[in-house]
Amino acid sequence: MNTQLEALIAKSSKIVFFGGAGVSTESGIPDFRSQDGLYNQQYDYPPEEILSHSFFIRNQAEFYRFYRDKLIVKNAQPNAAHMRLAKLEREGKLLAVITQNIDGLHQMAGSKNVLELHGSTLRNYCTKCGKFYDVDFIASSAEVPKCTVCGGIVKPDVVLYEEGLDEAVLQKSVDAIRSADLLIVGGTSLAVYPAAGLLRYYHGRKLVVINKTKTPADDAATLIIHEPIGDVLCEK
Repeated sequence: MNTQLEALIAKSSKIVFFGGAGVSTESGIPDFRSQDGLYNQQYDYPPEEILSHSFFIRNQAEFYRFYRDKLIVKNAQPNAAHMRLAKLEREGKLLAVITQNIDGLHQMAGSKNVLELHGSTLRNYCTKCGKFYDVDFIASSAEVPKCTVCGGIVKPDVVLYEEGLDEAVLQKSVDAIRSADLLIVGGTSLAVYPAAGLLRYYHGRKLVVINKTKTPADDAATLIIHEPIGDVLCEK
């Protein structure tokens, strides 16, 4: 717990949290860019290529093999940071969680207003008829998952490289950040655009950055904390 952060939280009533992979790594979900992340492991193709729209179109069997192996993480549970953010929302202090993660842990912790910039592994849809499928359908399927109604390919509702972000989610994120009297940025290196560019819409005076390494937002931050986010955002 950080006393400076707690003082800022106590004085704020319109908090927005903008988070990335570092929020979920403490729940056992690997990130992409750290030393032990997915991008530093060896596969037949670079993970960034596999998780692109063009690769999905041309090599779906390999896409789903990688996706089931690395992006579907079973039995992951919310950590202290997820739980604290949900509590702040229940207390009426937190307006929204804006996340780059696709694991649904914020909702599992109880957060209601979660803006998922990159979608979610928990939602999957037939590309032909739109029928919804849960994550277990993808996890248990063999090779390319097919719709039980029309035979179409069932695609995860996640934003792949080369795909645009959902405009409605983007606009809600912009509106939330503009409304914030305290913006907490946590567990993200702010290296992925356009998501990282959303910070430019914050014109308030209280910006907190919680990340183990330096970020491009550090120079503008009111408070910088280089500690594990679960330790910082633990229950009071």
